[in-house]
Parts: sequence; C-alpha cells; structure tokens
Amino acid sequence: MEGIRIKGIKDDRVLAAIGKVPRHLFMDSSFLDFAYKDQAFPIGAGQTISQPLTVAIQTQLLQVERFEKILEIGTGSGYQAAVLLEMGATVYTIERQRELYLKAQLILPQIGYNPKLFYGDGYKGLPTYGPFDKIIITAGAPVIPEDLLSQLKVGGRMVVPMGPREKQTMYVLVKTSETEYYKEGHGTFVFVPMLKGLDK
Repeated sequence: MEGIRIKGIKDDRVLAAIGKVPRHLFMDSSFLDFAYKDQAFPIGAGQTISQPLTVAIQTQLLQVERFEKILEIGTGSGYQAAVLLEMGATVYTIERQRELYLKAQLILPQIGYNPKLFYGDGYKGLPTYGPFDKIIITAGAPVIPEDLLSQLKVGGRMVVPMGPREKQTMYVLVKTSETEYYKEGHGTFVFVPMLKGLDK
C-alpha cells in the first residue's frame, strides 16, 4: 500500500480497505503473480480490473461513509464493490456483461462480500432502489448519464471518468438541487468505454 500512498492517496480508510481486499481472487490465474502490481489486467469479456491506484483515487474522491447507499455502475470483477463494502457502505452494483455478472455473483459471497448485484444496463441505473448517497462509474462515459444523475440524492456525489474513448477526465459531480450540480476534474485516465444495453 506504500506505493499508492506515495502517489497521493491520503485517506487511511481507503488504504486499509485496499490492503484487506484480496485482489488476486478477482483475477485470472495466469496473472496471479502480478496481482499486487499497480496495473490493470484483463478479466474477460473485453474488460479489465482497474489498477489499485485508480480504484483508490475513485474511492477517495467518492468520500465514502459507513452505511451510505452507493450505486456502482460496472461491477466487472467485483473488486471495487468489495473495497466499498470493506469501508462499510451498502453497495448496489450493476453489470451489463453476463459472463462478468455470473463470475462476481459466485466469487463475492465466497470471500465474505455481499453487495446487491444486478444484471442490467448501467445507463438506466436502478431507479426503484434509489435515490443513492453516492454513485461511482467504473467505465468511460461519453457524457453525464442523466438517468443516473436523477437517482442521486441532493448533496450526493458521483465519480465518473468522462470523455472520448482514448482518454477521460475523472470528474466529481456534486448535486446541489434537483436540477443543478457542479463538477470538478481530477486528472486524466483511460477506462474501457461505458456501453448501453445488455451483453448476453
């Protein structure tokens, strides 16, 4: 964890959670020797598990508090959801790739993490379970997903990498009223694109 602390992660709760979640269990066996390197790796279905620093940055920007209801868009391997659960949040997570949804459904409970896991279109979110205190998007969105913004509580935060496919800016959006929000940028990243619909 010293590596990501040196790179600017100051929230001790984020560092502790990342230190506790066994990242190697979320990865393909051929990458196990590299499980704790600070880089992204393939997890199937054309997706990746984000590098620990990226997970730490998004989590720190989210300002997670115990018992908050958090919506994650893009379950992927389940690693980010596990970090949020480790911090005491109630996590709702949605995945559009059936292969990844089924893997996460299997692995997370086996290692003691029980998010509310859904197979669905992340752009639509989970309106029947909202509003949410926080929303985290783990794929590059071309624009702000309006349906998700409407599921965020007033005063809530959304962390979303946004921009063209080649490179995105990490934004924090803070919802100040039912119709208004402000956003601030926090550096550039490269994420897999956020896609619409379901992948069977």
